Amino acid sequence: MSTYVVRFMKDVLGECGRQSEVCQGTLEIDAIDENEATERAKAKFCKDQALHHWSLHADRIQVRPSDFPS
Repeated sequence: MSTYVVRFMKDVLGECGRQSEVCQGTLEIDAIDENEATERAKAKFCKDQALHHWSLHADRIQVRPSDFPS
C-alpha cells in the first residue's frame, strides 16, 4: 500500500470580492491507488465533519502521493 495526502478544497470569496482557495481538511490515507484513497478519504471526512456528503464543505478533492512514508 502507498500513502496519499488528500486535501478537500473550497473556493470562497475573500476581501474585495476576490476568489480564494481554502483547504477544508487534509488527510493521510493508506490505499492501493488514488481512487481507493479518494473513497476512503471521503468517508473519513464525512464522519469527522458529521456530513452526509463531502461536497457540503468542499468543491473538489486533491490527491497526491505522500513524499514521506507514514
